[in-house]
Amino acid sequence: MGSSTASGRSAYSVSSRPSAPALPADPEDRIGRFATIWSRAIFPVTATSLTRVEFERHLVPLARTLAEALHARPFDATVGQRVGAELVAVHCTDPEALAGTLGVVEAYLVLYCGPDGRGVDESEEYRARCARLQHGIAAGFARSLRERTLKEQEAIARSALTARIDAQQALHASEARFRAVFEGAAIGIGIADLEGNVLEINDTLLRMFGGLEGHVRGRNVNEWSHPDDTPHVWRMYGELVRGEREHYRVEKPYYRHDGTVLWTNLTVSLLRDADGTPQYQLALMEDTTERRLLNLRLRYEATHDALTGLPNRTLFFERLEKALSGAGGSRFGLCYLDLDGFKTVNDSLGHSAGDRLLVEVADRLQSCATGPGEVVARLGGDEFVALTTGPETEQKVTDLAMRVLSALATPIRLEGRELTVRGSIGIVEGPAGSRTAAEVLRSADITMYRAKAAGGNRFEFADEEADARAITRHGLTNALPAALERGEFFIEYQPLVHMHDGSVHGAEALVRWSHPQYGVLGPDRFIPLAERTGLIVPLGRWVLEEAVRQARSWQREHGGSALRINVNLSPTQLHHPGLVADTVAVLESSGLDPGALCLEVTESALIGADDELLEPLRRLAAIGVDIALDDFGTGYSNLANLRRLPVSVLKLDRSFTQGMQQEPANPVDVKIVEGIVALAHSLELAVTVEGVETGVQAAQLRALGCDTAQGWYYARPGSPDRIHTLSLCDAVPTP
Repeated sequence: MGSSTASGRSAYSVSSRPSAPALPADPEDRIGRFATIWSRAIFPVTATSLTRVEFERHLVPLARTLAEALHARPFDATVGQRVGAELVAVHCTDPEALAGTLGVVEAYLVLYCGPDGRGVDESEEYRARCARLQHGIAAGFARSLRERTLKEQEAIARSALTARIDAQQALHASEARFRAVFEGAAIGIGIADLEGNVLEINDTLLRMFGGLEGHVRGRNVNEWSHPDDTPHVWRMYGELVRGEREHYRVEKPYYRHDGTVLWTNLTVSLLRDADGTPQYQLALMEDTTERRLLNLRLRYEATHDALTGLPNRTLFFERLEKALSGAGGSRFGLCYLDLDGFKTVNDSLGHSAGDRLLVEVADRLQSCATGPGEVVARLGGDEFVALTTGPETEQKVTDLAMRVLSALATPIRLEGRELTVRGSIGIVEGPAGSRTAAEVLRSADITMYRAKAAGGNRFEFADEEADARAITRHGLTNALPAALERGEFFIEYQPLVHMHDGSVHGAEALVRWSHPQYGVLGPDRFIPLAERTGLIVPLGRWVLEEAVRQARSWQREHGGSALRINVNLSPTQLHHPGLVADTVAVLESSGLDPGALCLEVTESALIGADDELLEPLRRLAAIGVDIALDDFGTGYSNLANLRRLPVSVLKLDRSFTQGMQQEPANPVDVKIVEGIVALAHSLELAVTVEGVETGVQAAQLRALGCDTAQGWYYARPGSPDRIHTLSLCDAVPTP
């Protein structure tokens, strides 16, 4: 059972990944099997007094730790560092032990400890986790080995050099120990005088620099400066050779003779003679080039979109924050792009085609942002951003948005067909330092949706007032569910008046929201939001329950005489399968006669309605509930449809009565209202008029034969006791 192949690589390297064996069902058995393979790989190169079976038992907890880390949420790659440190702690310090460990983890960790228990999970997520655990093991192994070496070898090297200076007799014994450490060390060791001339190097350091002794030995350390050296490196070096500090540790790059870069963790210590006078400098170097390249690759993967290769949200935030922190009159311009109708592509052609479309869009966007200070990123889904910076960005960001829309205008050939791609762009432009990155992106997002609502394939500039309205709408949307639970809604009632005598016929229930921040809000502020979120169904049921309960209360106060209560139904409520059952249940629980309830439905909600949609209304009408067609005349429906609709009342929209506020009335409006009233009465429908505000209007509408009316001329919406007072006192004015 060899520890390595002929080429020096571990026999458990992933150069040929094993096929999936039949695995035990029990997770602990699979962990034990993984520990067995691990011990076979590294035991031959481990300096330990344990037997192989004892050594394997020691590896089982480490294998379990790796298996748990593979599944952990959130994932913690530092677990690998602890495992690497444990290997060094049990004397697995040979490089072949590390190579064997990394090979076994890469080839077998996901196979034996993966999520499905069958050993065939090849998911990218678990492979990526396994790779990061390998990196952690290597880092922990190297760190522990370095710390052990620094503790042991630096002390030996220091004593060896001191012994050679102090006494010739002690030199021979200490020289042997020094040479053993010096030549056999796993890290590079170099000795130089205080002028920086390299006196001695070990083979490890020579290999690190490419194996050419003349490139290292005899050189002066001052020749090894690098453009990436941090300013304090050479300052600390000067302090050390002057005796002002004993040691320092830095990360430092070097150029090899072939021009490649060697990255190291460098520790430099000052060696003094017996009198304490500085005499030599000792350098210990650990090669971190591969680790650095791995970190750079991981950093790239963490900051770039895997599909398009563009910077992702994380990296774009960093660049945006940098742009916003600029000074000296610096400005920025941001384009926030969302593709119009992208969901249709995914739904019709599949997500694979959608991904290819996004890649093509990303390429076109990159070709648009080629100027200085311009960058493009993908935030996720079909959302992209483009950033430009400089002293004058208003024109630059406008030109950038126009280039983007122009680039998207050329059809994209996909799945044998040409697709026309459109996009909506929200633009935010302004001086650096005025807003945070989150505020800028929020404003751009809001503006983008404003461009999309305006028809798409266009761009809009951010507007603070529009942003404020959108933020308010968002806040109201989020607050709606809790507001209903906290009882923040209440109902006002507007009287419905018989036009021939001015008596109160009933009232329309109008819901209000007593918002703790914005005060009392009318339905126009929150009903559309409730429609979009689906909260309109529980809110509508609450309004129905409260209004019916109030109507029943009025009935008891009138000694059995019922006032009509009108309740509005939204389009969403019309489509809700529980509409009829809920309405019947509310009427039965309250004891209100169905004939005292009128449900108002807007004309636009019934345009093109089929029999399935009309069936619930017909069932309600059959039990005696009146159905009113609200806002009649605004939906442009076919008048012949009135024969199909189970309505008993037409509510004439206020737009037809505005021309009657003063004398003489608009003759066209008069003729229209006269025709509608005649049509309604011929179909045995009552006519209710909304928005009556003057006595002139009331007189005209009464003369035209309208049955009932409501409006500020009679009474504003108010509390339920006010309706009761009006009905008792006949306080409503008559024309």
